[in-house]
Amino acid sequence: MLGSLVLLASVGALGEMPDFKDLEDPQRNLASIVYSADGKVLGKYYVENRVAVDYEDISPNVINALIATEDVRFYSHSGIDARGTLRAFTSFGREGGASTITQQLAKILFHKKPQSKIGRLIQKVKEWVIALRLEKNYTKKEILTMYLNQADFGHNIYGINSASKIYFNKPPKDLNVPEAAMLVGLLKAPTRFSPITNFKKNKMQVTLNRRNTVLEQMAKYKKITSAECIEFKKAEVISNIEELKERISKNAYGHGEVAHYFMEELKKDVEAWCMTTINPRTKKNYNLYTDGLRVYTTIDSKIQAYAEAAVKEYMPKLQALFFKTKKGKKNAPFPSNMKPEEMEKIIMQGVKTSDGYKALKNEGVSEPDIMKIFKTPKQMTVFSWSGPKDTVMTPWDSVVYHKSFLMNGLMCMDPHTGEIKAWSGGVDFTYYKYDHVRAGKYDIKTKKIMPGGGRQVGSTFKPFVYAMAMREGRSPCEEVPNVKVCIESAWSRWCPDNSGGPPEGAMISLKDALAGSVNYISAYLIKQYGAASVVKLVKELGVTAPLDPNPSICLGTPDISVYEMVGAFSTFFNKGIYNKPIFLTRIEDKNGNTLAEFTTESREVLNEEAAYLMVELMRGVVLHGTSTRLRGTYKFKEAVAGKTGTTQSNSDGWFIAGTPDLVCGVWTGADDRTVRFVSTGYGQGANMALPIWGIFMRKVYDDPSIKINRGDFDKPATPPTIELNCGEYRQGQNENHLYNNIIFDNEKD
Repeated sequence: MLGSLVLLASVGALGEMPDFKDLEDPQRNLASIVYSADGKVLGKYYVENRVAVDYEDISPNVINALIATEDVRFYSHSGIDARGTLRAFTSFGREGGASTITQQLAKILFHKKPQSKIGRLIQKVKEWVIALRLEKNYTKKEILTMYLNQADFGHNIYGINSASKIYFNKPPKDLNVPEAAMLVGLLKAPTRFSPITNFKKNKMQVTLNRRNTVLEQMAKYKKITSAECIEFKKAEVISNIEELKERISKNAYGHGEVAHYFMEELKKDVEAWCMTTINPRTKKNYNLYTDGLRVYTTIDSKIQAYAEAAVKEYMPKLQALFFKTKKGKKNAPFPSNMKPEEMEKIIMQGVKTSDGYKALKNEGVSEPDIMKIFKTPKQMTVFSWSGPKDTVMTPWDSVVYHKSFLMNGLMCMDPHTGEIKAWSGGVDFTYYKYDHVRAGKYDIKTKKIMPGGGRQVGSTFKPFVYAMAMREGRSPCEEVPNVKVCIESAWSRWCPDNSGGPPEGAMISLKDALAGSVNYISAYLIKQYGAASVVKLVKELGVTAPLDPNPSICLGTPDISVYEMVGAFSTFFNKGIYNKPIFLTRIEDKNGNTLAEFTTESREVLNEEAAYLMVELMRGVVLHGTSTRLRGTYKFKEAVAGKTGTTQSNSDGWFIAGTPDLVCGVWTGADDRTVRFVSTGYGQGANMALPIWGIFMRKVYDDPSIKINRGDFDKPATPPTIELNCGEYRQGQNENHLYNNIIFDNEKD
């Protein structure tokens, strides 16, 4: 009967047989690769991260460990273990049967496990037929190579190349005996023997025991000596478990060394393109994870690395300061006067958005039981700036713990092309996956990715109000009285206060007013031009976020994304031409054929003179305003113009500034807006965001290999008709200037 089944399977009478040629030259599940503008691989999108290697690229230690453990008669049989196959036949597949390496390779070709006994038996027979064909068509070396290139090593790690690089951070040809033994040991049950799975339970004892079993098998079959076996058993399993966790995390998302948040946002745009584009080969929409696309971006790998390094350099210091200010305070990290029911509501929102809660809900666990689980202490790993921290706490408390950390978003672009050069959406993608640059969502109507949840922008909105004045031909040197301004409507009367600044009634130039972020003058200007006109201008500058045409908008009440704010500011540094920020330039198929190309959207918003006047206004912020520490602490002598922003209650700190070739913005704050510094001295943009910009751009400017303009801002082709020398301007106006070059230490918008 068994012989008859084999004959039937071989002629296809028992159903279609998998094509084992896919093992040699697989065309399915090809990863799509993402490239930076300077040709570096930023990451991949895939179902299985698999990169094949040749036999010569695999250490003999791996081959010896595999044969000694899995198939000691590999070189003498023709692909079949007769005893194992007979056992499979008589037990209807319940007791296995794919014992040879060749049979295990054949088994990989079957992606679904049959549920019935007859189905399992038929598959076993097919595996036997395929194993015989494999032995007939390929050499033993080729079979070993194909098997190791296909093998599952757990945690979405496929193939010896990926396994070697992820577990030991080295190519497979460099694996030593203990390392090879550990990897081969995983093949029997990758999850059960994983060092990650076993680390918390028993410090990897199960993994160690399994590796040592492989070493003993190698000694038994003379692949190593008994003395070597004893010595190799002393080697540690994994030298740095935290680095391994990080590499596994990157592998899970297809990330390289940098741009993790960017990769996730880019994925949304490419998937949106795939949804509207047919692959002529498959007659279906392109699949980002299996069609082997080549995706080219505008990101500069060096600038990106400097951006992330700046975040990692400054944020631990800011976080330590935040913890210090909250130590011993009631309700920390929330405000001391927050009511218990308010805190309960905030924490519950965090619980319900957590992966743990969603998983329990999907499993059908009741709400009371979920809450019981969340209030029960357990072992877990949490984020800290000194590295992942193993601890014991309730999942409920872990939500509060993670809400205590400050987040940030950073984006840097070339204003002349719209190309984004750096994108850092948060502090650690492993623990905090929400992107604080764009957080884009797919819009079904427009079939585009639209910026998502922004944050309140504070005084970084004020340049838009001043741009109205510059467009109308006013001078940065024009002086206006520093007096309270009230704006009335049929239903309200709004009279904003200053937070520090010049004496009431003193004359102050527009340049000094923006430098000191004086609220009175912003209110004065919006009263002159109207909130609706300012909203119209901001929309022309690329902001799609909802904007209420209320006078208070002049102080920065709207929520806008970093992506749109940096894009809007870039117009000032590009002679009044708005270039929509872009990061995707080209998509190719696996053969290098161009499938799509992408360019920025451009339009003129301001004339050259008005744009240049705005640069001059914001240069004053750096020279003698709220951003002077750029020149002091960060030694910036280069041309810089920008604006800080601080929101009411210090929930959001901003700094957006441009140089001749780059415009970069930084936002810092907690995910929950109630988690904030009490003191504006600590919570202002000049302290929360500007230092990251300073550290970042100092690194960029100090790297001579980065080709950017290190000179001054370009002047308009036609000399400005507006006087920019405020001394000359005042003489021409026959006015006595009462208030100039004043540094206002505290900004409160």
